[in-house]
Amino acid sequence: MPRCAVYPGTFDPITFGHVDVARRGLTLFDRIIIGVADNPAKSPLFDLETRVAMVQQSFTDETRVTVIAFNGLLVELAREQQATAILRGLRSASDFEYEFQMATMNRRLDASIETAFVMAREDYTFVSSRFIREISSMGGDITSLVPPPVIPHLHAKMQRA
Repeated sequence: MPRCAVYPGTFDPITFGHVDVARRGLTLFDRIIIGVADNPAKSPLFDLETRVAMVQQSFTDETRVTVIAFNGLLVELAREQQATAILRGLRSASDFEYEFQMATMNRRLDASIETAFVMAREDYTFVSSRFIREISSMGGDITSLVPPPVIPHLHAKMQRA
């Protein structure tokens, strides 16, 4: 049976750090389903449809990656997709504490679904979607931090702001 993991996030926007975690996850899993979360509480810059499109456009070369939108419990998404694991990236010790709590809660909700952590590459430990939005809003160069499909979306948003 193929090993499948769900890699969840808001991806507002997707960064090279996210891409790196997903691609490295493919060394552990046969398939990765990137679940783009519909979480209005986070007040995302981009609507769900645009975030899904940016993620899809960032993986056009990878047939083992599927991108879907979701809302609700992550373990329910994993069950629906017949995934046996949740893939998460870690940048720092503070990420670990939060992720540890989430993994523990997800295991409580469904003990058959494991959580696998991938450490961020050193080049991306400082990269976050929040920093990308801030830098972009101030006219900074983010081309080395996000996949090319993200740039026109960010420029369009910043011109309207």
